[in-house]
Amino acid sequence: MGTRGDLVRAINAGAAAGRSGDPVTACPFPSGDLRRSAWVRGYAKTMRLPDEQHDQEQAAE
Repeated sequence: MGTRGDLVRAINAGAAAGRSGDPVTACPFPSGDLRRSAWVRGYAKTMRLPDEQHDQEQAAE
């Protein structure tokens, strides 16, 4: 289990990985670790849903 600071750092690291295009399998934390869940949550918040991508492409045209 991690402290609150560890969890915040894991969220931020996951978000940075998502923005840089790293695969979700790049998570450095083992299964069952709360930091892994936090990392994936940070990674996921950088992802856009397919509908959002389509809407932005249409707006650019």
